[in-house]
Amino acid sequence: MKLTEHIQQAKDTLISFEVLPPLKGKTINSLYDHLDPLMEFKPSWINVTYHRSESMFKRKTDGTFEKVEVRKRPGTVGICAAIMNHYQVDAVPHIICGGFTKRETEDALIDLDFLGIDNLLVLRGDAAKNEAAFEPEVGGNNYAIELLQQVNNMNNGIYLDEDIKNGGKTKFCMGVAGYPEKHFEAPNLEVDLLRLKEKVDAGAEYIMTQMFFNNERFYEFVKACKDMGINVPIIPGLKPITNKKQLSVLPRIFHVDIPTDLSNAINKCKTDQECEQVGTEWLIQQSRELKKFGVPVLHYYTLGKPKVIWNVVKEIR
Repeated sequence: MKLTEHIQQAKDTLISFEVLPPLKGKTINSLYDHLDPLMEFKPSWINVTYHRSESMFKRKTDGTFEKVEVRKRPGTVGICAAIMNHYQVDAVPHIICGGFTKRETEDALIDLDFLGIDNLLVLRGDAAKNEAAFEPEVGGNNYAIELLQQVNNMNNGIYLDEDIKNGGKTKFCMGVAGYPEKHFEAPNLEVDLLRLKEKVDAGAEYIMTQMFFNNERFYEFVKACKDMGINVPIIPGLKPITNKKQLSVLPRIFHVDIPTDLSNAINKCKTDQECEQVGTEWLIQQSRELKKFGVPVLHYYTLGKPKVIWNVVKEIR
């Protein structure tokens, strides 16, 4: 079922989760162990992140180095199929520009369509670790909007090979990322919203936000989107803070602000367990307020902390 159909048919705020693919060498059971406790909340769908390969140099026996490409968390497409088969719940794969040519992307989309996957989260993706700024693959998509247009073409039966006539039409429901505190590369929020409006006009049917810890930022973002003429569902992405290190790591990596009240409370904690309790209580309050605000879905980034998310959802259901 398309994500937008889940939202249209809902009688209450929906719940969804996001997971990482297991590290290479781990079995699918590690993912099932992660998700099993959360399934009691009957999530409407589960997002599966995608991680591009990384360039590494390995020393050879002659002392020289060989450049190799390593993907530490492979298997997004297979994981989506496994989730749908094992839990009978929709899976939403992330698809990215980085590391793929347009032809490789087309083949991946064909695989997803064959598996009966109806939903995508379309992203440019981050720069590779050895790049100062994002560099597209030769023959790849430069921006998320280009990737959206490629998916939209396939939804209309248009493929890269011009000799394909009357091509089979895919039926992907496409979402894009939104940034309540502005994408770090955008010069200002207005320009960021203009780019977001362009993506919606190009076929995006919903917006999934970056994590945030101050609901007021989300409310302002929703209003700004509506003022810009963006009328698709906006889904808040939520994550708990569980240790002091995250007070510096999250702003640096994800370019988000952490409210003073939350950072002060975390800094007073003596153990990670105390930090986790503070973060859980903060996320519970965030979730209650967002539910009252009328968000269509509460989307939780589980990211290795399923017990915390279980405790949060248990309190708000």
